[in-house]
Amino acid sequence: MIPLIQRAFDFQERIAIKDSSDSYSYQHLLDASEGVAMQLLQGKVDLDQARVSFLVPAGFSYAAIQWGIWRAGGIAVPLCVKHPLSSIEYMIRDSEASVVIYSKEFEALLQPLLETSELHFIKAEQFSYKKGTLPNISTDRSAMILYTSGTTGNPKGVVTTHANIEFQIRSLVTSWKWQQDDHILNVLPLHHLHGILNILSCALYSGACCEFLPKFSAEGVFDAFRRDEINVFMAVPTIYFKLIAHWNEATPETKERISKSLKRFRLMVSGSAALPVSVLEEWEGISGHTLLERYGMTEIGMAISNPYNGERRPGHIGQPLDGVSVRLCDENNQVVANGASGEIQIKGPNVFKTYWNRPEATASSFTKDGWFRSGDIAVFNDGSYKILGRNSVDIIKSGGYKISALEIEEVLRTHPQIKDCGVVGIPDLEWGEVIGASIILEKDSLDANEIRSWLKGKLSDYKTPRKYIFQDDLPRNAMGKVTKKVLIDLF
Repeated sequence: MIPLIQRAFDFQERIAIKDSSDSYSYQHLLDASEGVAMQLLQGKVDLDQARVSFLVPAGFSYAAIQWGIWRAGGIAVPLCVKHPLSSIEYMIRDSEASVVIYSKEFEALLQPLLETSELHFIKAEQFSYKKGTLPNISTDRSAMILYTSGTTGNPKGVVTTHANIEFQIRSLVTSWKWQQDDHILNVLPLHHLHGILNILSCALYSGACCEFLPKFSAEGVFDAFRRDEINVFMAVPTIYFKLIAHWNEATPETKERISKSLKRFRLMVSGSAALPVSVLEEWEGISGHTLLERYGMTEIGMAISNPYNGERRPGHIGQPLDGVSVRLCDENNQVVANGASGEIQIKGPNVFKTYWNRPEATASSFTKDGWFRSGDIAVFNDGSYKILGRNSVDIIKSGGYKISALEIEEVLRTHPQIKDCGVVGIPDLEWGEVIGASIILEKDSLDANEIRSWLKGKLSDYKTPRKYIFQDDLPRNAMGKVTKKVLIDLF
């Protein structure tokens, strides 16, 4: 049996999931998923890795359907509840799904597809508890297809096996000290690895409780925290930013209550995007916790993590998880020296099986000696990895130099007049690229001369001549915020 599901028999009476409708035990989850599996099989012995897409909201139904697909021998293809129909249809067609499961709230959205005869649709509300004989699923079988963001074309389906998933879960359960008394709040989408594996699957593997909110709001999250049941939280930097903004607007009494509840947490994690050091520091002041940053991708699960016990260095992602091998290589695929930047390459049981129906894309993503090429650039500093950015987006090539957009953003955010910023490379005939920064101000004015002088000091690590070009004529945005575009040509 699939290890994640087999372990549920050890926790049958414990609460597995809480959502807006009820609390559900592991026995409820086992019974419901068995009913889903029996209806999907419809007399067959095994789905034999047929793809089953499902469009349901986060909660107990989602977990029961995911487990039911796996227990019937199918490959689960979770769909995003906020995607337009065109994106949903693309993933259904691309994965060659034989069945689409949907909740009634998405019936109107799917109506054009419901009229397509070659697709078999099942309403999630129609599943019933039904027992029967289920196939024995080996861990080398394909288990799930998750679609990447598609920054270089149409999204690609990442195929992971049950063995991949089991290794990814066990590595996090061990490294982050998961235990059955943990209670985690899940506010992340369940078509991405972060919400599916790091939160839901790790919780269920551990006999812990995973709670869902019907809809995200900072107030709703803090209300849930103040019940003093939740002790683990994982989110993306944007969510922490929203929680900080809500806390800053609260009354002194409310701030005190929130901070008191946060201090009793066991673990708080940030991932899926670079965490600004300023956000990490402000959250630490509110909660008493240094967020644990980690590094992963759909194709590899989690590969690198700051320690559960030990120093969590701001701006760094830590060390490889047990059983995962990491190296940094240059453009010629040669391992770089310590302190030099290079592409993160990964090898281990966590690495995905293939891109669905894309053998050429799969082959090009691996080196000749079998390492997965992440496309992310990092440097190894004093025993910890630091991400410099995505090679295709965040590494700006100017005058023969490679410059990390993420590092410049961190510098800009330390200025008292700058609330937030985004740095990109802008094509330039002379330099290849110059550096462009869109800046959101704390106040309604920006002293260009003062920032010019300030930047010269802050960017003193660059030993080449530099000049700064400011464009100060941009209007307010629709929200009335003053934004300024700053072009910084370092060379």
